Amino acid sequence: MFHPMEWGARLIDRFDLRSTGKWFALASLVGVIGGLGAIAFQVLTQLVAHVALAGVAGYAPREPAGEYVWFENDHDATPSLLALLAVMAAGGLVSGAVVFRFAPEAKGHGTDAAIDAFHQKRGFIRGRIPFVKMFASAVTIGTGGSGGREGPIAQIGAGFGSYLATRLGLSARDRRILLSAGMAAGVGAIFRAPLAGALFAGEILYREADIETEVIIPSMISAIVAYTVYSLSLPPELRFVPLFGRGLGFVLHSFLELLPLAVLAVVLVAAGALYIRVFYGMEHVFSKLPISPVARPALGAVLAGLCGIGLVRGLGDARALAVLSSGYAALQGALTSAGSMGVVLLLAIACGKIVTTSFTIGSGGSGGVFGPSMVIGGCLGGACGLLFHSWWPAVVAQPEIYVILGMAGFFAGCARAPVSTILMVFEMTGSYQLLLPSMWVSTLSFLLSRRWTLYRKQVPTRLESPAHRGSFLVDVLEGLRVSDVLDPSRPVLAVRDSMPLEEIVRLLPETEQSYFPVTDGEGRIVGVFTSTDVRRFLFDPTIWRLAIAADVMVAPFLSIAPADDLNTALRRFTMKNIDELPVVDPDSPGRLLGMLRRKEVIAAYNRRLLERQKEADER
Repeated sequence: MFHPMEWGARLIDRFDLRSTGKWFALASLVGVIGGLGAIAFQVLTQLVAHVALAGVAGYAPREPAGEYVWFENDHDATPSLLALLAVMAAGGLVSGAVVFRFAPEAKGHGTDAAIDAFHQKRGFIRGRIPFVKMFASAVTIGTGGSGGREGPIAQIGAGFGSYLATRLGLSARDRRILLSAGMAAGVGAIFRAPLAGALFAGEILYREADIETEVIIPSMISAIVAYTVYSLSLPPELRFVPLFGRGLGFVLHSFLELLPLAVLAVVLVAAGALYIRVFYGMEHVFSKLPISPVARPALGAVLAGLCGIGLVRGLGDARALAVLSSGYAALQGALTSAGSMGVVLLLAIACGKIVTTSFTIGSGGSGGVFGPSMVIGGCLGGACGLLFHSWWPAVVAQPEIYVILGMAGFFAGCARAPVSTILMVFEMTGSYQLLLPSMWVSTLSFLLSRRWTLYRKQVPTRLESPAHRGSFLVDVLEGLRVSDVLDPSRPVLAVRDSMPLEEIVRLLPETEQSYFPVTDGEGRIVGVFTSTDVRRFLFDPTIWRLAIAADVMVAPFLSIAPADDLNTALRRFTMKNIDELPVVDPDSPGRLLGMLRRKEVIAAYNRRLLERQKEADER
């Protein structure tokens, strides 16, 4: 029987996977599946919302201006709040049952699971995860749960990349690369941000200012292909339109505006710290509840629904329901006219979104945290922009600018991913004129948010990642030379090649030296022997008077030069499992400079590793 995967594995084995052509083919295949997965996820989410939210509860949240609507809904209908609660409870129950029955690791926001698989699981994700995650997240978001699309689609893409690498029998390194390429494909497609998706896949893995460079090129290929596949599903008039539409036309009019933007960064950092604390605090509370894990997402959905209903009743404004589902309608409104929403409503949505997202995902519901973070940061930024505009209208002329900068700065600090976040917000809004202020706000937020992260499976840097355990041993040792650790003052007893074995036997008890260089009449090293080599003759005294050092020594022998790096030394130690190497002068062949011990190399490595760890801790 013909098996495509087995045939593909045999074909791949014939080629070097590091070559451009092979990575292009693999990344492109991941991109195709990632794009199709994004289409399927988007259609499924809108279908669930059309049937459940709009059809049963009468609530139809609007999509962003550049999003294609697969199912028409009546956005002006008056929602039934009780029916909305029932729909959300049913959605939470279905999502919880599917996740905990088939794939418990698909719960939560998804991106953390992909990050954990990269670092801790050799890039392995079970093949069923993408399907479970897609269904559970579509049900959660489509029935009103507060969640985003980046987590599910990242795990969907990562899951396929991992599955493809596993079926092709690729190495753990290659599986990690395809996992990251899958993340990039999903994120780049569904947010229409291919460049940001590629950088997101490499940057989101680490808490500090580090990036997984080897995944960038495959991720770019997969993101471009996925974006193309996804865009082909859209009508021609939407194919190259940013997610939030064209023509926003924002520009920075004065460098003085960097001052209120610095204040905005501080506000975003404080809100981010609150968001993370509430989110994981709620997750801890739900994990301790004495109820079935299947029922927890339903309870979380009900509590999120009550929060949304409470805001609508308290403010008398149906737009407060943006704290449910994706919430992008509030962002679209704030970007178009922040003033029409007002400071109070924007702050209420930002704070309410923190609570509803914590209820929905912290209880075990399936959804991402990028989308809610965009809503929180954007609404908070819009509220600050309106306040700054009322205080300093001559400088803060367009408060809507602060919506975009709030989106970028908030997630850059929370997710520890400033570069990809800046690009993603630009690609979603088309406002490339705001590069300078966005860099300013995002960098400040990133620097001020060092103590916490929304993705707890991130590791500080590549140095601490189990995925790179072993590779940094080489990197660290390559930065050190033999001359850096050799102690020339340590005495080394050299033996003449003509010395009788009888004298050597008497010499051994008088020294702690184990490796003995052998020199000729001109003092040049010609061989090496060890105390173990001599012990072979201890029980045959007749040989003591016949043999000399030249008969016992090993020649030719391994040696090292002062300018060689310690990685070279370590390889020579392991070639013949020896513990000492003669250090010879390359400018004067045969001249012995000393003996390098294996334990000195290991000690030097440990010292350098501690130094780098200390440097990382101080950053």
